[in-house]
Amino acid sequence: MGTEGLLFPQVLWLLLWVQLCRGAAEVRLADGSGRCDGRVEVKHQNRWGTVCGFNWDQKDAAVVCKQLGCGSVISAARSKRFVLGSGPIWMDDVGCQGTESALSDCTHRGWGKHYCIHEYDVGVTCTGFVRLVGGDNRCSGRVEINDGDGWKSVCDSHFGAKAADVVCRDLQCGRALSVTRASPSGEGTGPIWDRELQCVGNESTLSSCPTRTPQDQPCTQTSTAAVSCTRKGSGKAVGY
Repeated sequence: MGTEGLLFPQVLWLLLWVQLCRGAAEVRLADGSGRCDGRVEVKHQNRWGTVCGFNWDQKDAAVVCKQLGCGSVISAARSKRFVLGSGPIWMDDVGCQGTESALSDCTHRGWGKHYCIHEYDVGVTCTGFVRLVGGDNRCSGRVEINDGDGWKSVCDSHFGAKAADVVCRDLQCGRALSVTRASPSGEGTGPIWDRELQCVGNESTLSSCPTRTPQDQPCTQTSTAAVSCTRKGSGKAVGY
């Protein structure tokens, strides 16, 4: 028996190993109202390109929101309300199960293989993981987190200056000016998040911060955290 039959499985294993080492392709949402809303773009071969909308559905959009740390899906549709994309169309006929951690883990025709034009580029709107509500604008107010089970206020004893900086960065609102207890007029009425943030302070998104189970007693809406950022967003703070 020759060596050809023995080499073939080794070659397959090597190709699989190379593919795994490449890691997940970056993804972003462009030309929307914030980083959790916009036209879906994926980075391949150092170039950003779009995704074709054929067979695009909620499961595919859910993976995008998850990869970006943007909560759950509000809508998954063709990006008619966004500026048309340009450059390569990298993915077509995407088929996610919804459990993948990255869009590039989902099945598709192959990089750059498509029968598509940019009018069929997909867009996604996610809930976002964090928002500031009850303030003068979207960059100030009571901190709320969407953990997949709705929006929840954050206890002020579980939230510090480092987490506040990450919140403002996540919301594209600059840096934190102040971290306070929510005023009576800004108090929420819903549930309190049952985790404590352990941010280092250099994270780009709040969902990247480690968390732990709080060591103290559960708090109430009278003890929830509020943040004011350096940048002033337009309009009331109602999320993305």
